[in-house]
Amino acid sequence: MQPLIDTALWLARKRRALARPIEGADFLMRRAAEDLADRLGAVERRFGKAAALFCQTSAAVDVLAGSGKVGEIVRVEMDKALLAGSPGLVVPPETVPFEEASLDLVVSLLSMHAMNDIPGVLAQIRRALRPDGLFLGAFAGAGTLAELRESMLAAETELYGGASPRILPFTDVRDAGALLQRAGLALPVADVETVAVRYDTLFDLAADLRAMGETSTLVDRSRRPAGRRLFARAAELYAERFADPDGRIRASFSIVWMSGWAPDASQQKPLKPGSAKVSLKAVLENPSRT
Repeated sequence: MQPLIDTALWLARKRRALARPIEGADFLMRRAAEDLADRLGAVERRFGKAAALFCQTSAAVDVLAGSGKVGEIVRVEMDKALLAGSPGLVVPPETVPFEEASLDLVVSLLSMHAMNDIPGVLAQIRRALRPDGLFLGAFAGAGTLAELRESMLAAETELYGGASPRILPFTDVRDAGALLQRAGLALPVADVETVAVRYDTLFDLAADLRAMGETSTLVDRSRRPAGRRLFARAAELYAERFADPDGRIRASFSIVWMSGWAPDASQQKPLKPGSAKVSLKAVLENPSRT
């Protein structure tokens, strides 16, 4: 399979971001961790062994430990620098280093959008889960940085007569649900939450993206230097098209959440077609009959 993402470059930019931290630039990770806590809190069961898989920071581990619902927690990252001295495993990209049916819970935060083989990773997660084990994952989905994408495309087309890909083609929430099913996970659910963040200028947004380590890592990205002329025009178009009345611009981040369970005989099964005791036609004609 032809890779879409330059994983080595993605990791290099994550290392650079760790070496040059900017206060507050981890707002998406903090938001994802808060959502993880809410979603885990809604699950009324305990998990013997859990893996925090490619979560980049200790935020997910902190949530799991603070939930009181998890016994053993193993953190897994693609680079030693991401562990920042904390205990954990370092593995090659897109590798799930666990034996079959050895985990009760797997969580992954804000990394899967940068993987070339999401179906393969989900299949590995499914294999590592024990029957009735749970997967919870979040990644940047379709709609993320839509305003920046449009502004850069328009500016580059205007200045150079054509445009090159500069922003990832993020996965749609509907495709996320299909990926869960393809991996063999039961009771699959995918939903999306859009976070709107406001900045003074495009350059302030770009600074946050660099601080996150989330600038372009496309294999087919343009090698032409994106000079100040391009960014200046993109900033003008961004302000013209996506500014609020006070002059500040909006940036959208769509966080797609996925959840699915390793199949187990105890799980609720959908009814077989034709097994309903009351027809849909009858319900529609007589709403009081339930």
